[in-house]
Amino acid sequence: MPTVSLRAQRFKVLLAGVFSQILCIGVARFAYTPLLPVMQQQSWIGDADGGWLAALNYAGYMLGAVLAASIRSIHLKDTLFRIGLILAVLTTAGMALTEHFWLWAGLRFFAGLSSSGSMLLASGLILHWLIQHQQRGELGIHFAGVGIGIVVAALAVELMLKLSLNWQAQWWGFSVLGAVLLVPAWRWLPRPVKPLPGAGASHEAPAHPPSRTFMRLMLPAYFCAGYGYVISATFIVTIVEREPLLAGAGNWAFALVGLAAAPAVMLWDLVARRIGYLGALSVAMWIQVVGIVLPAMTSSLPGVLLSAVLYGGTFLGCVSLVLTMAGRLYPSSPAKLMGQMTLAYGAAQIFAPALTGMLAEASGNYSLGLWLAGGFVALGALLLMWLRKVDQTAQRLDAEAKALQVA
Repeated sequence: MPTVSLRAQRFKVLLAGVFSQILCIGVARFAYTPLLPVMQQQSWIGDADGGWLAALNYAGYMLGAVLAASIRSIHLKDTLFRIGLILAVLTTAGMALTEHFWLWAGLRFFAGLSSSGSMLLASGLILHWLIQHQQRGELGIHFAGVGIGIVVAALAVELMLKLSLNWQAQWWGFSVLGAVLLVPAWRWLPRPVKPLPGAGASHEAPAHPPSRTFMRLMLPAYFCAGYGYVISATFIVTIVEREPLLAGAGNWAFALVGLAAAPAVMLWDLVARRIGYLGALSVAMWIQVVGIVLPAMTSSLPGVLLSAVLYGGTFLGCVSLVLTMAGRLYPSSPAKLMGQMTLAYGAAQIFAPALTGMLAEASGNYSLGLWLAGGFVALGALLLMWLRKVDQTAQRLDAEAKALQVA
């Protein structure tokens, strides 16, 4: 393939990933965050119910991670990815059709399945295409779609509120947007092709399975990161809107999270080239601790906006660094380790929102939940610092990341 044509194809492949992230994460997952306070005002849903719906969404995400980790056929992965795109649209539309908790629960569960499709299956498919065509295997641009999706979700709700649309009409609006996003996400990611006999064998990088020490420390560290991520991701708009002096600023704070997240994934790629994946991940998690606990320390607008920037600028970088790291350990089958990592990340996301919602309903605010989330992320950062010192796999990954800076 000519160089110019290859560059154009690479750009379209990465854009397909971006659109799939906006659809499956921004719409199917994150539309719920700015819509939660609207639904609480206009329907029966309370704090604990909102937390349980978020937990069931992540249960679906976790099941998707199991599927992604267990499937070896690249063609089956591609098929499931495309089914996930359709699910994202259908489950979004379904939210407008009912007020029954268990129907909502089922829809949020299957929306979680679609989210794992764009996050894991699309990541694996894109990384497979990049490696197959001897392109740099970095997923920063792909994950920028999550940040863009957050911005789209926040601004869409703000616009629809200006138009005085109720919560059901807003879910319908997101459904139409999702149907539009599905088209480029579907068409621009090529179907995987079988390589010719003997072709590409010399270019396929060998797998370097991580050591037991690496997995024993990495998995709980990523579990802690997942706990911290999900609290702000689910409740940030509600937390801001409940402050009397900040009423009306919730969606703008959420949009700021997305604006910080979109370029941050590429920034953390650059940081990893200088100090290694584990070093970059540790730094990101320490910054995230500050971003998570700030709303529990201050209700001022500058404090909340700083929290949004720090949180948005780090949570997606953590995900991108871990999944890219998994791809480098298993270049021929990246979804294998991606799925294991996401199981740890997703396990925390199942019970953390439910626990936080119950604590908020009992105490009247989210402060305790925020401090607990910050403590988990701090523990995860300490585990990563320990891992960096003791494990040879971590040292090799750091060396490879630094070698990219020279290349």
